[in-house]
Amino acid sequence: MMNARQLSISDFSYNLPEERIAKFPVTPRDHSKLLVYKGGQMADDYFYNLADHLPQGELMVFNNTKVIHARMLFHKTTGALIEIFLLEPYEPADYEQMFHTTGHCSWLCMVGNLKKWKEGTLVRTVNVQGSTFTVTATRRGMVGTSHIVEFQWCHGSTRFDTVDLNETREKPCQTEATFVLNETREKPCQTEAPFVLNETREKPCQTEAPFVLNENREKPCQTEAPFVLNETREKPCQTEASFADILDVAGQLPIPPYLNRETQQSDLTTYQTVYSKIKGSVAAPTAGLHFTPQVLASLDARGIDREELTLHVGAGTFKPVKSKEMGGHEMHSEHVCVRRQTLQKLLDHQCQAIAVGTTSVRTLESLYYMGLKVQADDTLTEEQLHVGQWEPYDLPDATRNPSRQQVCEAIQALLSWLDRQDMQAFHASTQIIIAPGYQFKIVSTLVTNFHQPQSTLLLLVSAFTKDHWREIYDHALSHGYRFLSYGDSSLLKV
Repeated sequence: MMNARQLSISDFSYNLPEERIAKFPVTPRDHSKLLVYKGGQMADDYFYNLADHLPQGELMVFNNTKVIHARMLFHKTTGALIEIFLLEPYEPADYEQMFHTTGHCSWLCMVGNLKKWKEGTLVRTVNVQGSTFTVTATRRGMVGTSHIVEFQWCHGSTRFDTVDLNETREKPCQTEATFVLNETREKPCQTEAPFVLNETREKPCQTEAPFVLNENREKPCQTEAPFVLNETREKPCQTEASFADILDVAGQLPIPPYLNRETQQSDLTTYQTVYSKIKGSVAAPTAGLHFTPQVLASLDARGIDREELTLHVGAGTFKPVKSKEMGGHEMHSEHVCVRRQTLQKLLDHQCQAIAVGTTSVRTLESLYYMGLKVQADDTLTEEQLHVGQWEPYDLPDATRNPSRQQVCEAIQALLSWLDRQDMQAFHASTQIIIAPGYQFKIVSTLVTNFHQPQSTLLLLVSAFTKDHWREIYDHALSHGYRFLSYGDSSLLKV
């Protein structure tokens, strides 16, 4: 087997003229060109005829992720523009919880113009369904090369004061007497001097307006989340908007950097697949951009069984390979969610599928290795299902080149593990890199766009076509195909 770590990325280069990079999609989207490659033969068609090139009764798998408005722009009081690019949720780490959370959350981010944001909190106001919200961003540390950025949002244009009770906070509550806490209380309010609760409990804390402790004396000072003191001190912060609400108006939809243009209103529609459902990606699964309701209906009429999974595409998809050999390149890890129903459909189709896009390929192929893990230890957690970058290449030959039966046994083990956990879906992650020499376990046919030179996506295409990628790309370049995210499509079957 070819040693994938020793592959030279320079062997996967080709000349891509700037004018062949599609800056906008064709309209309608299913009128893009389709290069059909089957068994060494090539043909030219249009995407709306895709179903005509597929055998009846096949299983086709789509990635239903949805691109979020991951670019957030803030202006400092000095006028400096700071761009915060959301990479993945940090707290809460679960995507679904993140987009439903209210009040505050944290993300791992890239920061543009970082030298202008050495400290302090960024502030901007946004309008959510007719109500004004103040949004703040504060840096809270690093994880690897990513910045932890905490976002807070509050109804109105009030200033945020975060109370976290650490020793560096100064006098959040001024008092005139001592306050003795019993053993079960933990300093809910730092003061200049102790405060003794007298029998009448009058005026425990002097502020601009009186503050009276109620009879059950619960939560005299909020310490678990940020709060804002307003003039009436009633409802100090209204945060009924979710982070998804905030992001929809405060963020911008990111488009690929190689388009060399700003996001336009049309991109809000054209840079999403028609079947996108689950928010989380910072880049579109572009192979799916060509599908229309009419194309999906033609697949149904053809007897194609359609199924969906989720892989949230990260910014790493645009990460260039800078090392001379692939062994020096760190593949990005991405979040996946697979339903029990999807595993069952794979078993119903002898664990073979048509993959729409490289993200679907990486998820489907990762399922085999996740199945091997639960075969070895059925007590694993979802986090322990993670597939490492080089894991597929380090296995013994017997498991690296399995029979069809062995693949199905691994998928069945994964489904049985789900049943024992009483779950209808699992959330895990994969860092798998697919390069020449890799033997595909599940994907039999691939729908994909034309990718950048010297990219990991081109390595995947090379692996799938048994190194015939260059003749396919030469044909596309000489026959007027458009390249990259908004470009044309190909249907590949070896």
